[in-house]
Amino acid sequence: MSREQAYLRMLESTAAIQGNIALILEAKAAEAEKVRHWANHHIHSSAFDTHEEQLKESLSFHEAIVEMVESLTKLENGLCSNLKAVLDTGGEDGGEEGMGGGFSGMDGGFDFGNTDK
Repeated sequence: MSREQAYLRMLESTAAIQGNIALILEAKAAEAEKVRHWANHHIHSSAFDTHEEQLKESLSFHEAIVEMVESLTKLENGLCSNLKAVLDTGGEDGGEEGMGGGFSGMDGGFDFGNTDK
């Protein structure tokens, strides 16, 4: 497999992962809306003996949301490093030239199967 094909597979995989992340986020948004609705009707001062218990319950919701955001951030950082690998050919050009500079070391660029050039 050539370098261009490997990079193309990385990009295709990244696109598929991003699509799956979008589906996860849609499901999480729907779930969050249900939790918000439930919390607005059930987490109020009359449902708890002390303010401390109410605070603990609220913080547990907050921790779950923060944990999910941290996990997605780690996943996106991993995908970002893959994209950087595709865009950076490793200093063949004598220095960094921005986002598009990484492709200049490839002969002819990517062949995406377009035969009507």
